[in-house]
Amino acid sequence: MMPRAGYHDGSIHWMPAVPKTYDRAYFDKWYRHPEHSVAAPAELRRKVALAVSLAEFYLGRSIRNVLDIGCGEAPWRAHLRALRPGIAYRGLDASEYVVSRYGRSRDIGLATFGQLQYLRFDERYDLIVCSDVLHYLKAAEIRAGLEGLVDMLEGVAFIEVFTRQDDPAGDLHGFVARNASWYLRTFREAGLLPCGSQAYLGPRLERRIAALERAQLAF
Repeated sequence: MMPRAGYHDGSIHWMPAVPKTYDRAYFDKWYRHPEHSVAAPAELRRKVALAVSLAEFYLGRSIRNVLDIGCGEAPWRAHLRALRPGIAYRGLDASEYVVSRYGRSRDIGLATFGQLQYLRFDERYDLIVCSDVLHYLKAAEIRAGLEGLVDMLEGVAFIEVFTRQDDPAGDLHGFVARNASWYLRTFREAGLLPCGSQAYLGPRLERRIAALERAQLAF
């Protein structure tokens, strides 16, 4: 694949050979096929435990609910329920395949990230997850969706993003290689405050950030 210059954010975009479709074949390839899958169950389990621990540390209590944006087939759901039985889970994904097959059984609704600008629910969320999503989206959609994400965030957002400075494995079809500084600036403008390990506090928990964590905001 060859990169080309892209949007005004100074990013690099990988040229897709064919339109990208998140159907069953996509998930079979990237999540189940031994030659392509990079999602080891043990690694995901540790990642979920990390996100839960961070949210509970800053909230000062056990988490009660989770919003998983761009959840795919909802691999986080089982690990979350293993850690916190009875937790309220809501997934959102733009894949019609995912929603038609798993929407009812795994609590997944149909929505793009950008639609969060207008989409609201009856509660705020102790933990919001958005893993391996934003680096495939246009800058305008990221900014729009962050508005809703921050508004619905009670505790911690785990936003896993890879940048131009990283060397990601897996699906690079449509990957947008932005600078890390672009994401930090965009998250800060949306009201998110970094607390380490790809996690961010919402404005309601600003008082819980220590001075050394606040120092990251200068970059």
